[in-house]
Amino acid sequence: MITYEEIKNNPTVFRSLTSLDVAEFEDLLPAFTQAWQCYIEQEFVKGKERKRLFGGGRKPVLSTIENKLLFILFYMKTYPLQEVIAFFFGMSQGQANVWIHRLAKVLQMALEIKDLLPERNATQLETTLAEYVVQEFIIDGTERRRQRPKDKKEQKKYYSGKKKTHTIKNNVIVHPESRKVTYLSKTVEGKKHDKKLCDEEKLAFPPGSILLQDTGFQGFAPDKVIVLQPKKKQRGKDLTIEQKMINRIISSVRIVVENIIAGIKRCRVVKDIFRNTKQKFDDLVMEIACGLHNLRVESRSPQQQFNLVDFYFQ
Repeated sequence: MITYEEIKNNPTVFRSLTSLDVAEFEDLLPAFTQAWQCYIEQEFVKGKERKRLFGGGRKPVLSTIENKLLFILFYMKTYPLQEVIAFFFGMSQGQANVWIHRLAKVLQMALEIKDLLPERNATQLETTLAEYVVQEFIIDGTERRRQRPKDKKEQKKYYSGKKKTHTIKNNVIVHPESRKVTYLSKTVEGKKHDKKLCDEEKLAFPPGSILLQDTGFQGFAPDKVIVLQPKKKQRGKDLTIEQKMINRIISSVRIVVENIIAGIKRCRVVKDIFRNTKQKFDDLVMEIACGLHNLRVESRSPQQQFNLVDFYFQ
């Protein structure tokens, strides 16, 4: 059985199995402990008529809070089959299934306690973004593969012509200075267009802020916002040298959001083909992956800062 005590003294293995360093793990542990206590109170104690106190009877395999956090981080990072993670942690497949869904919710609560989760409420987006000193943001869409649905209507709904497979999608808004994910949209079928998802959520930004976007958001222009977007080539016409240079500059700045999305997808649960069929679990794991990315960014060396407007017009 894998335990925290066994692997905490091997930093390389620990990071490979959890995506976190030991110091980051221990920084998250108090919030995870608080979240676990809240979860137990809500699900097993409050409003329940019990014949004995919670915790009586046979002790669980994941008896310590450290091993509970290790278990769910191991699942998020490596995304093994439930039979595999059950073998590594000395339990049955059924027990592994229960622990995965239980501890995923607790991990989400822990990241919320530490204020690491991205904003999910579109009506609060402007207020959330206004808290940043540097009002520069990048928006982009990200798709991830899912299992092919059995129902023909569902197959058509989730088939992405762009990826030529069945996918689910989110839009993300990132802050290039801090390298954090500031907003995560709802999870939708992969065939939905990036701009259409923005229009449905009615995203609003602080007046005077700067928004960098690609051509997938063509036509998305929030009020009182400076939008920087590559120029699309018209049919039968070529771009001028100046337009090509500006497009190249925008692309070089926009690489920041690609790096951040790659950081989110360190968790293979949002990189590999998604197999879990529990309702809304695909949305939950994406939110957790963004929160873990924000935790790593906050804990590690800051990135070089730059100003998008200065870079764009220099």
